[in-house]
Amino acid sequence: MTSAELFERAKKVAPGGVHSPVRSFKGLDRPPIFFKAAEGAYLESVEGQRYIDFCQSFGPNLLGHRDPDVSAAISEMQSKAWSFGACEPYSLELAEWMIQRLPFIEKLRFVNSGTEAVMSALRVVRAATGRRYILKFEGCYHGHVDSMLVKAGSGLAGVAASTSAGVSEQVAAETLVAPLDREDLLEELFAEKGDQIAAVVIEPLPANFGLLIQRKEFLQKIQTLCEKHGAKLIFDEVISGFRVAMGGMAQVLDMNPDLVCYGKIIGGGFPVGCYAGRAELMDLVAPSGPVYQAGTLSASPFGMAAGLATLKKIESHSVHETLNQRTEAFAKQLRTLFEAKGVGLDVAQFASLFWIHPKTDKPLRSTADFPAGLGEAFKTLFNGCVDRGVYLAPNGYEVSFMSLAHDQAVLDKTLEVFDQVLKGV
Repeated sequence: MTSAELFERAKKVAPGGVHSPVRSFKGLDRPPIFFKAAEGAYLESVEGQRYIDFCQSFGPNLLGHRDPDVSAAISEMQSKAWSFGACEPYSLELAEWMIQRLPFIEKLRFVNSGTEAVMSALRVVRAATGRRYILKFEGCYHGHVDSMLVKAGSGLAGVAASTSAGVSEQVAAETLVAPLDREDLLEELFAEKGDQIAAVVIEPLPANFGLLIQRKEFLQKIQTLCEKHGAKLIFDEVISGFRVAMGGMAQVLDMNPDLVCYGKIIGGGFPVGCYAGRAELMDLVAPSGPVYQAGTLSASPFGMAAGLATLKKIESHSVHETLNQRTEAFAKQLRTLFEAKGVGLDVAQFASLFWIHPKTDKPLRSTADFPAGLGEAFKTLFNGCVDRGVYLAPNGYEVSFMSLAHDQAVLDKTLEVFDQVLKGV
C-alpha cells in the first residue's frame, strides 16, 4: 500500500492518524510518508523510495540508523533477555559509565522518556525546597508534562497560560514563564517571587522550537539568581546531552546544574531517559526518600545495551570532533548556496544541529525574534527536498540533525538537491 492509503487507514484508529503530532505533516499540503526501513543516513518508504534523513528520529541517532556496533550489542541482548522488571547489571554499567565522565552528576535514575525525566526532576526540586513555582522560558520545550505545557500569559511578567486543553488553571498557575535572552525581566521576576521559586528549568541549547543559541552570560545569570534565591537549576539536555559534547551543554558552558535531564542518545534509538544530579537531591527519590517515581520498563535491557554501545563508540571514535566540524562546513556551504541564489534563507548551527530559517539581521535567540513567513518558506523548501529524496523534520520550527553516517558523498548529494530546489524558489 502507498503512504497515502496507509494514512487513511491510520486516521481510523489513531488521533489524526499519528502517534505524535509532528508526524502528521500538518501544513505541508501532503500526507505523511510511511517508512518501512532505515540504515545509516537513509530512510526507505513503503513505496521503496530512499531518502537522505536529516531528522534521525529527532536526534537519538548520532551514529546514524542501525549502526553496526550498536546493532551487535542489541542482537547479543536479544539472546539474553527482553525485560526483567527486576535488578540487572546492564543499567549499572551504563550509569557508572555516565557518572565517571560527568563530574556534575553523582546519581541518576533511568526512566522511559525525556518527558518522564523532566516530570520527575520537577517533583524532586519541589520536595527539596518546599516551594511552589517552577520557572521556564518561552520557546523551550520540556515534554508533555501538564505544568510545562504553558506559555506567557497576558499582563504581569511570569504569568502563564496553558497551551493544551485539559491542563487546569491551578496547574498552569504554578509555572512562571519568562522570555529568553532578557536578564532584566529575569531579575524583576526573581525580585518579586524569588523566595517562592523551587527551580528554573531550561534547555541550555533550545532546539525544540527553532535553534535559539543562548549567550553564556544569560545562562550564567540564571545560575547566579538561582544561587542567590535558593532555587535549583535544571538543565533539560534531552537533545543536547551527549550530542554537542560528551558532557552536553553543561560541559560546553562549564556550568554545574543541580539536576540534568537526558534522553535520546543515551538510549541509542530506544526509548530511554534519565534524570541525574547531586546525591543529596537524588536520594530524595524512593526508595531512599519520600519522592515517589517508578516504571515497569525503566532501564530496559535493550535501551541500556544500545545506549552504552552508542556512547562508547562516540568516545572511542572522537565522533563529536568529526561531526561538529562536518556540520559547520555543511552549514557554511548552505549559506553560500542561499546567498548565491538570493533566496533570503539562512542557517543557524551549533555542533551537529542546524536550522534553516528566513534570513534576519541579528541572531535568533528568542521566539520574539522569529521572522515572518517562516512556515511558508519551509513548506516550499521541504516539499522540494522530499520530492528529490532529502527528508527534513516535517515542521519549520524543528531542527535538523547530522549523524556520523552523513559522509561527504551524502552531503554533496544533499547540496545538489538544495541547488535544484532553490532554482524554483
